[in-house]
Amino acid sequence: MLKATAVAATFCAVAGAGIVGYGETTAQAAQAKTQTPTQSQAQAQAQAQSASSTAARHGHGDRNRHSFTGTKKIRVGGYSVNVSCSGHSAGRKPVVVLMAGGGDGLDTMAGLQKSLSEKARVCSYDRLGEGESDQPHGTQTINDSSRILTGVLDRVTGDRPVVLAGHSLGGLIAARYAPDHRDRVKGLVLMDATIPALTAGVSKAIPDSATGMAAELRDQTIAVNEGQNPEKFIIADAKVRSAGNIPVQIIRHESQYAEVPGYGPALEEMWAEGQEQWRALSGRSRISVAAGSGHYIHVDRPDIAVKAVQRVTAQATARS
Repeated sequence: MLKATAVAATFCAVAGAGIVGYGETTAQAAQAKTQTPTQSQAQAQAQAQSASSTAARHGHGDRNRHSFTGTKKIRVGGYSVNVSCSGHSAGRKPVVVLMAGGGDGLDTMAGLQKSLSEKARVCSYDRLGEGESDQPHGTQTINDSSRILTGVLDRVTGDRPVVLAGHSLGGLIAARYAPDHRDRVKGLVLMDATIPALTAGVSKAIPDSATGMAAELRDQTIAVNEGQNPEKFIIADAKVRSAGNIPVQIIRHESQYAEVPGYGPALEEMWAEGQEQWRALSGRSRISVAAGSGHYIHVDRPDIAVKAVQRVTAQATARS
């Protein structure tokens, strides 16, 4: 049980995916039926229920396709995509779009969305294979995920600028999307985003000579990156491209790998170096460490996540 728990916890940090950081693994899902939820899980569930209740009270209000409030299904590229929007903002203030980690649905961002909605228009969505959205027809690449994101933005933001705030795999997708959509993306917040070259990084941090939990962690991480995850998404290593001189806030966890015998320090170094690489997105990139946080920064330290998104949104508004 200790081994399974340690591996599952590390998965959430390494890739933000399935068994190595993709959110909830198959093993975790099975354990959840018999184990008491952790404090972070219980907090996330409570936040999701509160946000859902608020959305239900307001209703859908779809007289304006870009300003509905609540959760609804929209059609994008032949798929049904689950979307949640709340809050209001005036003028050219960017719409905040939250992007959950791999293996997670938009409900994991509900607490953050509720807080941010007090001062801004905020939307989130389930990517294909996650939450209440349709399953993808086959393997997905970053281009496939980007097309779905573009379709969602067309429906929920129209021609308004956006700030993308992504956790884990959601952060990686946001960071890959922004360089090709500078006319639309005016700011980024990356919360422990999956690093730019995870496969190479974990292969270096945990060599072929490793055995036990560490070897299992490495092999499962690579398998997840090759598409063995709920989204069938290939998490490919690639260089970081510039998204222009937009405000970018990069936040990484304080501690996540202590339970990996012998290789915890190497994994932490790998992750920290990967977060530094994201700074190449913009000359206005800032990086910080969320004290007391594990991989789920927006759950462990929601105060830090809220302030980061609000700061980047304010900076993006000032430039528009």
